[in-house]
Amino acid sequence: MGTYPIPRNYRGESRILYIFTMKSLITTAVGAMVGSLFFLLFRMLGMTLVGIIITAFFALIGFAIGAIKIPTVVAFPITKKIGGEPIGEIILRYIKFKKNRKMYVYKGGKKDGE
Repeated sequence: MGTYPIPRNYRGESRILYIFTMKSLITTAVGAMVGSLFFLLFRMLGMTLVGIIITAFFALIGFAIGAIKIPTVVAFPITKKIGGEPIGEIILRYIKFKKNRKMYVYKGGKKDGE
């Protein structure tokens, strides 16, 4: 009788600390760095707790951008189009669209010579 390899599910193997993928860990760190600027400002003013809360808030926003996907909700037409895509990709696509600033409009009508 021969031996057969059992297929392994490698999805999730790249996770660090179980909840963090590499992308969500990086966006959480970037959010925490932005929040740490506010922490330093509030620490100088003597409000350390407020600074810590703001830093945690920015880190949470960073985590959400890196990890959360938009759910597909049939009741809302916009989620039909972007459902299942990560928030970070949607933000990057929006930035690229705004940077391009080109609009292509189909005018229809007859072709030349008709």
